[in-house]
Amino acid sequence: MDNKGKEVSFGLIFIIMGISLAIAFFWDSFPLIKDNVHLVLNPSAGALLNWNLMGGMLILVFIISIVTTLIQKYTTDQETLKEMKKEQKILQEQMKEFKDNPEKIMELQKKSFEFLPKTMKLSMRSIIYTGVPFILLFRWFNDYFIAAGNPKFFGFIGWIWFYLIVTIIFSSILRKKMDVV
Repeated sequence: MDNKGKEVSFGLIFIIMGISLAIAFFWDSFPLIKDNVHLVLNPSAGALLNWNLMGGMLILVFIISIVTTLIQKYTTDQETLKEMKKEQKILQEQMKEFKDNPEKIMELQKKSFEFLPKTMKLSMRSIIYTGVPFILLFRWFNDYFIAAGNPKFFGFIGWIWFYLIVTIIFSSILRKKMDVV
């Protein structure tokens, strides 16, 4: 697929982010959304967490990491992103070579900054598919852990920090194994 099929406008991303923020903000105000999410996740994710808090959370985070990595892989133009990453690496090496030449470094930095909007535009497509589900999932997690008395992982880490740390670990491994930029 060409770049146009994989690019997404920032406007659509902002709309999805706005919807996600509205859901997060009005979670308690609209019981229909909250109750339906609990209806789906309590017997599935909730059952895993009730079975074994640490093990269930690890399984859930692993599943979420697999899904997000697959979405990232198949909703972005991986070939173009890899090519852009190679070009950025070449620019960084050139900047090291010309570290004593401020004018040349400024020129190379300018070229490097030109990649930022292109890279963001190519890599942000997955937000369209994950933005709203993540907000629903995080709100459910929050409700679950509040109801469970805010248990701590390893005796001192709250659920959000545990989730973030473990997601970084799982995602790094999965992205490497699945060759995702």
